[in-house]
Amino acid sequence: MGQKTHPKGFRVGIIEPWESTWYAKKKDYSEFVAEDAKLRKYIKKRLYAAGISKILIARKAQNVNITIVTAKPGIVVGRGGQGIEELRADVAKYIKRTVSIDVVEVARTDADAQLVSENIALQLEKRIAFRRAMKQAIQRTMRSGVQGIKIMVSGRLGGAEIARSEWVKEGRIPLQTLRADVDYGFAEADTIMGKIGVKVWIFKGNLMPGEKADMNIKAKKANNSEEKQLGGRRRKRAVETEE
Repeated sequence: MGQKTHPKGFRVGIIEPWESTWYAKKKDYSEFVAEDAKLRKYIKKRLYAAGISKILIARKAQNVNITIVTAKPGIVVGRGGQGIEELRADVAKYIKRTVSIDVVEVARTDADAQLVSENIALQLEKRIAFRRAMKQAIQRTMRSGVQGIKIMVSGRLGGAEIARSEWVKEGRIPLQTLRADVDYGFAEADTIMGKIGVKVWIFKGNLMPGEKADMNIKAKKANNSEEKQLGGRRRKRAVETEE
């Protein structure tokens, strides 16, 4: 029976970047890997309402830089930056290292597989019919400009006695094409009948050699001081003509 490999892990180093970037000695490697896993689990659980797409971790000496890619940056930052400062202090105390945190907003939430899967899981927990939730998610995602989407839900669907899997697909999902930018997300819905797993694949298009996968984040805005133009009307430069 054929099994599907993880689309993002399959493409890491080819078109997908690493979500953890650091170098370590052999004796420290396992400690850093376990620490990264704990950090992601802790932040994801604490900021679940903010719609966390991914958490990028970079290390340099004893400094750890965490970039949180979220659909709702206001929830992460908090009023006057209080929320992010409390998070930074708690994470630094948790791992006993110097921590800095950056927050980046997702550009298109309907084109992010992780956010789409979590949204479907949330609807299932509210007892919305799974077929309706999948159909609405596909319509929103296809309107965002992607080339294909596939959604699969597994569990006691509709309260059935026997668990099963159902899936719907629209467009193309080329899983074996390494230059295909395929995003993948997974979430679980806790219902009164048990857990229901939700998997989402989104195909954003083929990449040319040298291109990297779409990170789907908004560019950071420049400071207001840099955007302001100097006063006065720009004069046209005189053009000298030879007679």
